Amino acid sequence: MSEKREPTRAEAVRMRRRQQAQKRETRSYDLATRPLPPITTRMSATYTASRRTASTRRRMQASLSMPGVHVQMPAIPMPRFEVGWRLLSFFLALAMAAAIYLAWNLPIFRVVSAQVQGNQRLNPDEINAVLNSAGQPIFTLMPADLATRLRLNYPELASAKVTLGLPNLVTVNVNERQPVILWQINGGYTWIDDNGVAFRPRGSADHLISVAALGAPAPGLPSKDDPLSPVPYMSADMVKAVKTLAPDVPAGSTLTFDPQYGLGWTDSRGWKVVFGNNSDAMLLKWQVYQSLVNSLLQKGIRPAFISVQYVNAPYYRMSQ
Repeated sequence: MSEKREPTRAEAVRMRRRQQAQKRETRSYDLATRPLPPITTRMSATYTASRRTASTRRRMQASLSMPGVHVQMPAIPMPRFEVGWRLLSFFLALAMAAAIYLAWNLPIFRVVSAQVQGNQRLNPDEINAVLNSAGQPIFTLMPADLATRLRLNYPELASAKVTLGLPNLVTVNVNERQPVILWQINGGYTWIDDNGVAFRPRGSADHLISVAALGAPAPGLPSKDDPLSPVPYMSADMVKAVKTLAPDVPAGSTLTFDPQYGLGWTDSRGWKVVFGNNSDAMLLKWQVYQSLVNSLLQKGIRPAFISVQYVNAPYYRMSQ
């Protein structure tokens, strides 16, 4: 009986290689016959815009029965529905165009008539005629332009403010000038307020001071604070002089104005008196006039003309 021979080194190497090849074949067979696990897709809830624009492909692998062979399946692109900035801008522009069209054409946004507040003599219909806002879309009106239009057409307005409200509300608040003088000249007459601004009379006014003028006075200075105010027909100082002298006009006489001599009147006792236009010394001029008249009457002198236009140089003239 022969003893068992130990394999040589070369034989041991060949045997080990055959065993490793058999193990690889067995592992490939197991992988080929093993069922594939279910495929799930997980996507993050938040991702950046750059990741959205980048194309993402899903990779799928399949194992075949052939040992050592793997096949990569082609990626299937998934459709994405994304709204770009251009499309969003188009819809915004379309919405704005629709809004402008509706605002321009819907009757609810068109003005019927303005609501006038604060007027005393000026008729609301006249104000609406100047505004010319009836039938206009509320969005096309400019309050400052409307107020300027009113001031330029009606000098009797000391101020005017126009406010707009949706859907078609126009409100006008006005402040009318208050007349203090009824100025009569060349067969006509006008009203004058405390600032010397002349304007057309409307209706009637109480406690006006009547002045019969032989000519126009020197105009006043334009207002620096209110550029829309008309140039005064006379200075505010002359208005003050009229108001100061008016209570002393004798009954039956009318206050007069002469461009050369200023304010005065014709006394019922037969003479004409003039006082000038300086309101500061008007009270003093009245006192000088009273003293001069008393002195002349005591002497039996009946003058035809008395002038206290200059308080330091009063004089009188006799009739020719």
